[in-house]
Amino acid sequence: MRAENSIKNTIVSVITNIITILIGFIAQKIFLSTLGIEYLGINGLFNNIISMLGIVELGIGSAIIFNLYKPISEKDTEKIKSLMRFYKFSYRIIAIIIFVIGIAIIPFLRIIVGEVNIHESIYVIYAFFLFDIICSYMLTYKRSILYADQKTYVVNLVHIGYLVVMNAIQITFLLLSKNYIIYLIIKVVCRILENVVITIIANKKYKYITENDVKKLDEDTKKDIFKKIKALVYHKIGGFVVNGTDNIIISMFLGVTWVGLYSNYSMIITAINNVITQIYSSLTASIGNLLVEKNKLKNYEIYKRLLFFNFWLSAFCAICFYFIVTNFISIVYGKQYLLSQFVVIVLSINLYFQNMRKTMNSYKEAAGIYYEDRYVPLFESAVNIIFSILLVYICGLAGVFIGTVLSSMVLHLYSFPKYVYGPITGRKKYEYILDNVKYFVVLIIVFLITFVFNNIIVFDNIYIDILKNILICITIPNIILILFFRKTDEYKYYKNMIISLIKKIIKK
Repeated sequence: MRAENSIKNTIVSVITNIITILIGFIAQKIFLSTLGIEYLGINGLFNNIISMLGIVELGIGSAIIFNLYKPISEKDTEKIKSLMRFYKFSYRIIAIIIFVIGIAIIPFLRIIVGEVNIHESIYVIYAFFLFDIICSYMLTYKRSILYADQKTYVVNLVHIGYLVVMNAIQITFLLLSKNYIIYLIIKVVCRILENVVITIIANKKYKYITENDVKKLDEDTKKDIFKKIKALVYHKIGGFVVNGTDNIIISMFLGVTWVGLYSNYSMIITAINNVITQIYSSLTASIGNLLVEKNKLKNYEIYKRLLFFNFWLSAFCAICFYFIVTNFISIVYGKQYLLSQFVVIVLSINLYFQNMRKTMNSYKEAAGIYYEDRYVPLFESAVNIIFSILLVYICGLAGVFIGTVLSSMVLHLYSFPKYVYGPITGRKKYEYILDNVKYFVVLIIVFLITFVFNNIIVFDNIYIDILKNILICITIPNIILILFFRKTDEYKYYKNMIISLIKKIIKK
């Protein structure tokens, strides 16, 4: 059942994210052509500011989902009801706090945004973004039980429906009116509807969570939640600084137009990250179920397989991004929106390291390891901010992302091996570092070989050239990776799995 749920969640996640990517490209193209680069920059900047407000959530959702694994497995409905009631109350408080902090930010908006040439008031635009996040926290808590019960695919299917409807309506009104405020109103309304639909599904599937006779959450569980929350505060801050401040730094030091230019690349990077994140998020509940057994040998075996899969995906995506993105941006948005190849190579490296976190993050979240490494995100954040600001003066836009790459080493070389890998697998920490160094060396070799093949033939026609790039990226990296790993247990495991699935499909 565990494997079945993981496969189902993974397949639905991949399909829904591919659809999301396609919708996103179409929507952004129309957004850019109807409203322009400054609006795109403001949209990205305010999304960053709103993600900063999300720090207030403190990781309550993750802590409660972790505590839901066991009662769901044991069918302890009373405990589930208590947790859900506590979750609801907590998110109501969070929504109020976000509102207060959001209002307090308003006097500083002009400093953050700088000079822009748009028709609408930046304060009105910001108000819609703030209202959107507040509505989300008021309504979103019931999706947690679906995540904990390995029903991520249900949430994903609803989400893709929301995206299709929202983008279709937004595109229609953009083409008809070119009105950004209407665009934002549609976003808020559709977000509310998405959360209402998920709430209805959760209420129908788990009817007991709608009952009024709910016991007060026991003190031991509360203590465990609050202990994790104390640690998750640092993780939330760290996560925002590393992943959410790029647009703010770019806006303040280079200008909002550069945020708009980066937004086209950022959308592609986010799309890739979301696909891989969804794959691993769909596995987290299954990993949590596995960790309950406390079998370190089994944990290590599964970890090795997941890390191998993680590397293959991360390497393939980073290489494809580097060789395809420039032609893609030229075709879809125009050559005037291109960034330098130096920036692209830095973004590709950052994409690789960000995605190589996924296996460790899944184990970390499933095991509830938040308190042990609670100070690490603060150090990571400090490294990110200091180097991003220093290097933006030296390297320009690329410097912001080099700072992010450097800060990620805090996790890859220290935090993950010490706090996650060692305790869960029972293996020596240096083994983790050696595995990751080995994979990075392989990435460099694969990249260089692909680079050579890609530059042997260059077509003047951009459409033929991008097709050539795509074919090379699909074939060369995968062939080289097969040659490198064909004798490993991990490769043989996935090879046998694929062969088995093909045979089942043929029989049907």
